[in-house]
Amino acid sequence: MDTTKQPPLNEIQLTLIRLFSREMSSDEMAHIKQLLMDYYENELQKELDEVIADKNLTTADFEERLNQQQRNAH
Repeated sequence: MDTTKQPPLNEIQLTLIRLFSREMSSDEMAHIKQLLMDYYENELQKELDEVIADKNLTTADFEERLNQQQRNAH
């Protein structure tokens, strides 16, 4: 028996449950999923841009790392 305690739902989770507690078409569900994926992709890109700026990374840095990984893979 799994006795791990689930954390309570946060406010956004409760809001989403209330909003989506009605029947939806598959098109509506797909659109909402896409909206959420676009949102999180945008947030991830902003975070990545911040890290790149903070560490002063360049395209050359990424290419060097990629080349290192490719050499180590063989």
